[in-house]
Amino acid sequence: MRQFLFVSVAIAILAVAADAFLVEPYRMEVTHSSVQAPLIRPLKIAHLSDLHSSGLGRRERQLLGLLDAEQPDVIVITGDTVTWGGHRYDNIRPLLSRLHAPLGVWLVRGNWENNHPLHNERAFYSQFGIHFLVNEARPIRPDIWLAGLDDPSSGTPNLDAALSTVPKCAYVIAAFHAPAFFDNVAGRVPLVLAGHTHGGQVRLPLLPVFWLPRGSGRFLEGWYAERGSRMYVSRGIGTSILPIRFRCPPELAIVTVGS
Repeated sequence: MRQFLFVSVAIAILAVAADAFLVEPYRMEVTHSSVQAPLIRPLKIAHLSDLHSSGLGRRERQLLGLLDAEQPDVIVITGDTVTWGGHRYDNIRPLLSRLHAPLGVWLVRGNWENNHPLHNERAFYSQFGIHFLVNEARPIRPDIWLAGLDDPSSGTPNLDAALSTVPKCAYVIAAFHAPAFFDNVAGRVPLVLAGHTHGGQVRLPLLPVFWLPRGSGRFLEGWYAERGSRMYVSRGIGTSILPIRFRCPPELAIVTVGS
């Protein structure tokens, strides 16, 4: 009986390990949400976060296929596009060059970009047609502006600077990486997109999440609301520290505003 129990436990551990390393990191989930807003027509956003891409691999190709199926109006990337390795930015070229949407691809820094700075990063993203925002705002459409902030956990976000050029009648979406900064933004913009947490990445049954990166605050994943503002925290696409996920699949978040 003891031997049977030992073998059963060993098989269960191997099954969990196989799922965490080989299955779940590539079982991408597409989530759909809608936000009411007084817009002239709806805006369909593909929110990507924490790509942590090291090349055009299985996960990246799956993401591109899902984006083609969803046909978003705009793609917003909330940081941590790069990952381990000595050629971090070269590795993400194949993916960035294939991202496209009618109203453009927009990107803000995460802690990985700040920790591994790139010389002339604006020109780097521009070659792929990507709009790179650091404490500034630009119109996605005449009635919708995107305020992109530096990563709050590793940089210097400045919401005042970003909002200084936004017309008073515009609907504003703020994008930044680490979600704890929502406490500083709530009440000033109606919609926020963030990432960074990976949803915990590994979530064991009946136990609290045992790892969240600095700057996560009380936020984990999904929707949060405070003082008239709503924030969506994505579980992200890639993985960090270890290439595993358990009970926390990668996420392509589709948020439709004005529906």
